[in-house]
Order: sequence, then C-alpha cells, then structure tokens
Amino acid sequence: MKNYFALVDKDPDSAFGIRFPDIPGCFSAADAAEDIVPNAVEALQLWAEDMPVPEPSNHEAIVALPDIRNALAEGAYLVSVPLIDNDSAVVRANVTFERGVLRAIDIAARERGITRSAFLSSAARKEIEAKH
Repeated sequence: MKNYFALVDKDPDSAFGIRFPDIPGCFSAADAAEDIVPNAVEALQLWAEDMPVPEPSNHEAIVALPDIRNALAEGAYLVSVPLIDNDSAVVRANVTFERGVLRAIDIAARERGITRSAFLSSAARKEIEAKH
C-alpha cells in the first residue's frame, strides 16, 4: 500500500486545509481534526480514480521543499495518508475468530443494520486510516 504525505494547515476561524505535495491539485478540508485523515483518504482515492498518481516521496524529500518547509515553520504539519484502492471487486476470504469476538461482531453488525462482512470491512478501513 502506498502512503502519501499531506500537509495540514489551519487559519483561525477556518477549516483544516489538506493538500498533497506529491499531487498538485489534490486537496481536501476538514472541519474537525478527527476528519482530517478520512477526508484525505477520500480525496486521494477520488484523485486516483481519474488521474495517475506518482510514486510517493519520502519524508526527507517532502520537508526539503521550500514551500513545505515554510508552511511547517508557520505551524502546518504532515500526516501520512494511505492510498486505499477503490477496487469494488468482491472477494471471498476465510478468516478465523474467537467465538466470543465473532458473537460481538455479529451483534454490532445487526445493531447497525449491516452484514458481518460490511462491518468487518468498515472496521478494517477505520483501523488502516487510524494508523496514519
């Protein structure tokens, strides 16, 4: 999985701005800090659907860029954003769980009105995004 650095900045009385130094034109925003990575993931996915994405630069290359260095000095920060392919093909996977965990998964899925598979997929996506 590829990870891209996103620059996050915020002016007083504004949303968080999110942009990708490696991908000019790919940007997003978030009203709340907890929405920064999910919104960045979505922006990156949407970009990758229609446009080619370059290989991601490493941290050293990103912070060496003069505009990024200046933004960081003014309080912006970098987050790592995974590019999760929007491949909608459904595949079957055989997984093993402790019985009690599987019961809890099924209960949580039923409470949300979704399938076990949809619940697990959503939980996995959130965990992948939370790592960054």
